[in-house]
Parts: sequence; structure tokens; C-alpha cells
Amino acid sequence: MDPSHRHRQVIGIGSVLNSLLEQRGMEEKLRRYRAWQLWDRVVGPQIAARARPFKLRDNVLEIRVDHPVWMQQLQLMKPRILQRLNSALGESLIRDIYLRHGRPRQAPPPAVSELPTLGWQQAQLSADEEHQIARTVAPLADPQLRQRLTELFRRQAQVNKARRECSEN
Repeated sequence: MDPSHRHRQVIGIGSVLNSLLEQRGMEEKLRRYRAWQLWDRVVGPQIAARARPFKLRDNVLEIRVDHPVWMQQLQLMKPRILQRLNSALGESLIRDIYLRHGRPRQAPPPAVSELPTLGWQQAQLSADEEHQIARTVAPLADPQLRQRLTELFRRQAQVNKARRECSEN
């Protein structure tokens, strides 16, 4: 096979991941989670300092707000925030916003490289978690790509497990 023909068959990892996520029905869920990235821009710095997204469940975005007075104000602004958020997402993915009193996380979640290496790297995955990863990558024909995605998904599962353990403590 000549090099130019081989080059045309190369597919970017982003395309492969999008296809894989679409096959598993996760693409829309990931689009909804973009609300975290867009929150500060949608509500502005003053509100973002007092209220942060915390959880997404059944198309309802849960927001932690640091003071009852701010909760009351945001309750009045909720329709406008919801409209602006869905507009920024490019489609109506968030059905409602639920406000909960609590301490909002001031900074976005840390990137994997910012996590302490001693925690997440030692997280042991269960047999069920390993099996789910194997099932997810099984349809891929390319063994090298399957191996790399398995490593990626395993690391992400370890990071998620370490985060859950830290938040429980």
C-alpha cells in the first residue's frame, strides 16, 4: 500500500471517540455536560462566584448557591438563565435548573494532570468496571486503537473513582 493511500484512511481520534460515544448513546449526555464549561460565560462573573453547577440529572441542572438571598434572586432569573444556557449549548438540552443551598465549587474541576498522582493511580477497578470497558471497545477492529482506548478509559475510571472517594471523605 502506498503512503498516500494509507494517509487517506487515517481517522482522527476525535471522530473515533464521537462515533463510539454515539453508538453507546452517550453523545447527547456529553453535550449536556458542556453546561459546566459555559456556565461562567452565560451567567457572568458575579453570579458564577456565588453559584456553580453541581449535578445533572434527567436534563435538570442542579446549581449550588452559597446564600439564600442569591437563591431567591436566581430563582427569579431562572427562565432567562435557562434560555441563555440552552442557546449557548446550541440546542435545548437542559429542561430545568434546580437551585440548592450549599458551598459552590469555586474553580472548575481539576484536569487529570493536576490530580495528585498518588491517589488516582492506585485506584483499583472492579471486575464489572473492567468488563464494561472491554465491552465498550470490543467493536473496534483495530487492536492498537482498542488497546489505547482501553488504557484511556481505565485511567478515566480510576480518576473518577479517586474523585468519588475524595468527595466522600
